[in-house]
This record gives sequence, structure tokens and C-alpha cells, in this order.
Amino acid sequence: EREYSFSGIIGQCKEIQELFALVRSIAQTDVTVLIQGETGTGKELIARAVHYNSQRKGKRFVAVNCGALSMTLLESELFGHEKGAFTGAIGQKKGIFEAADGGTLFLDEIGEAPLALQALLLRALETGEVQPVGGGPVRRPDARIVTATDADLDQLVADGRFRDPLRHRIATYELLVPPLRERRADLGL
Repeated sequence: EREYSFSGIIGQCKEIQELFALVRSIAQTDVTVLIQGETGTGKELIARAVHYNSQRKGKRFVAVNCGALSMTLLESELFGHEKGAFTGAIGQKKGIFEAADGGTLFLDEIGEAPLALQALLLRALETGEVQPVGGGPVRRPDARIVTATDADLDQLVADGRFRDPLRHRIATYELLVPPLRERRADLGL
């Protein structure tokens, strides 16, 4: 395991070892990272490896699946909300952006994020500011953004289902995780 494993990812083939080297390299920066690969290739493990090999490893790694929640719920989860912002908002709640302050925010299945939320994410990434649902003071959390998808974002942009400026903003650096069928040397491991 010590010889062939990297942050829980096992592999000795050339492609995976090159991926490990890229992860180590980009972990030393604060650039946004887009991790692409098929379902089950270990995109979240790669995101965690970026976090735990970075200067931010002492802070939180917070993951959210953008395809698992409705637009309203996702907006509230990401940005927080003020008391009375909607039915059931009985108090102020910090969002995931703030929870990841100083650490890493992992947005899984970014390709499934609703267009309206994509606009809010783009603004947050461009300005570094988030505003809770229902108003309240603007906040400036310092969270590194790592995203992942198994979707072809270029095709989603062409289909009008993903915002091109957001696609460029989240992909300062892109990592492709090869499926195991392309890493036959790793099957034994």
C-alpha cells in the first residue's frame, strides 16, 4: 500500500503515477480544479488528495453533490440563509462556502447544477463574495474550489445547459481520471 497508494488511490501504471504528480504539483497552488472522469473512477478521492496535499489540509474539506438537491435547497446550503428567508428558516444559517473557509469546497456533479445556481456560483467565484438567501451581510470566505463531473461540459455549454464563463472559471486546471479498464496494470493491486 505504501508503495502504490496515494491518498487512498491505488495505482502503479504510468497514467495514474502522472496524475499523482500533477495532484502534488497543483496542491501547492490555490487554483480552481476541474476533475473529469467516468462514474466510479475516484474523482472525490482525487479532490481529497488535492486538499490533503495542500497548505489547507489543516482546515475542512467540505463536499456537496450539486445534482442531489433542488435549486432552492442548494442555494441555501451553499450560501446560507437569514432568519425568515423562506418558510422554515427559523434562524440564521451559515452556508457551505463559509464552512469551508480556509479549506476546500468540493462541488461534485457540477454539470448537474441548475443554470440559475451557476450564475450565483460564477458571481461568488469572480468576486470572492457570497450573500445568504434573504439578504444579510455579504461574506468573503476563503475556500479553494475543486469541482468534478462525469459530464462533457463542452457539450453542455454547446447545448445551453452550462454557462461558458463558469466552465472557464472552475477549470483553471483540469485533471482527467482514467477508468480502471485503461489501467490494466493496476487490476492486480
